[in-house]
Amino acid sequence: MVPMPSADDSARAQGQPPGADAAPTAGNGTPGDANAPARLLDDSQRRRLLSIARGSIRHGLDTGRPPALDLAAEPPALTLPRAAFVTLELQRRLRGCIGHLEATQPLALDVCDNAFAAAFQDPRFPPLRATELDPLCIKVSVLTPAVELRFAGEDALLAQLVPGHDGLILADAGRRGTFLPSVWEQLPTPRDFLRRLKEKAGLPPDHWSDRLRVWRYRTESFGE
Repeated sequence: MVPMPSADDSARAQGQPPGADAAPTAGNGTPGDANAPARLLDDSQRRRLLSIARGSIRHGLDTGRPPALDLAAEPPALTLPRAAFVTLELQRRLRGCIGHLEATQPLALDVCDNAFAAAFQDPRFPPLRATELDPLCIKVSVLTPAVELRFAGEDALLAQLVPGHDGLILADAGRRGTFLPSVWEQLPTPRDFLRRLKEKAGLPPDHWSDRLRVWRYRTESFGE
C-alpha cells in the first residue's frame, strides 16, 4: 500500500488527487475526452465504491479496524483485481490519500482498505476524528495497468507525456516515486512535473541516468 504524494509531500503511496468532481467524469478529463481511458464503472458501481469507502471510515472510527466485506454481495465489476487510491479532503484541503499502484486484490476490497488507511494511517496526518466524517469529501481513483515508456533521453520522455492525463511512476538508484494525474493541476508543464517527481522519489530534480525507468498509467476518478 502506498501513500500517494502530492507535489508538496512524500510518503507511503500518497497521491494527491485534489478536489473530487461535482459529478463523475471519465478518466481525468471531461466525458468524451479522447485521452481518457475507456470507462470501466457505471454510476451505480461508482456510488457503491464511494459508499464502501465512507462505510470503512465510519467502521474504523467505531472499531479501529476496516470492515469485513462480503464480496459475494458486490457487483461482479467490483470483485475484479484492480488498483485504486482513496483521497480524503476537508474544505478542499488534502486530509489523506493512500492506494496501490498494482492490482493485488478485488477492487471493492482495495477501496475499503485504502479508505481506512487514508483516514487513519497516512503518515502526513493525525488519525481522522469523528467530527470530521460528515464534512469529509471522498474521491476514488481506479488505475489502469502501468505501461513502461521507452525513451532515449529526458527530452524524448517529456515529449511523450500528456498533461492532465498521465500518472507516472519513476524509479532509479533504488528509489521510486509516483504522481497521480491530478498532480498536473499543481504542476501543469511536463518538465516541472518530472522534476518534482524526481524530488518526490528522493532524487535531485536534474537527475538523469541510463538506468532511469518510467511507467505511465491513467485513472478513472470520481468523488462525492
